[in-house]
Amino acid sequence: MTHRFSLRVYYEDTDLAGIVYYANYLKFIERARTEWVRGLGVDQKALKESEGIVFAVRRVEADYLSPARFDDDLVVETTLEAVTGARIILHQQVKRGEEVLFAAQVTVVALSETGHPARLPASIRLLLH
Repeated sequence: MTHRFSLRVYYEDTDLAGIVYYANYLKFIERARTEWVRGLGVDQKALKESEGIVFAVRRVEADYLSPARFDDDLVVETTLEAVTGARIILHQQVKRGEEVLFAAQVTVVALSETGHPARLPASIRLLLH
């Protein structure tokens, strides 16, 4: 299943050349992951309060393929690739229409309140399988 998150490029997202500044793609995919998790019914604030678990990005492998520009309508597609006991691997693409502008493989891990690796709660693993 692929989750889709729509956004528009604002002037603040661009650099002097008028194209999206490279680091902003990471913000775009972060927002999309947050909405993907919310769409699954996971309340991250409640998860932290009840189980002391938070999600953190462990690794991003990114490919910048073509620039987005001011006022472009974009869609971030998020697809689950794998789930283990403590991590989630996602494939994310930023698209303008059917054109892929940016693609990334993102590894998200569960961390305890002390910042150490933690197992994903069984309820979340169940949602993802």
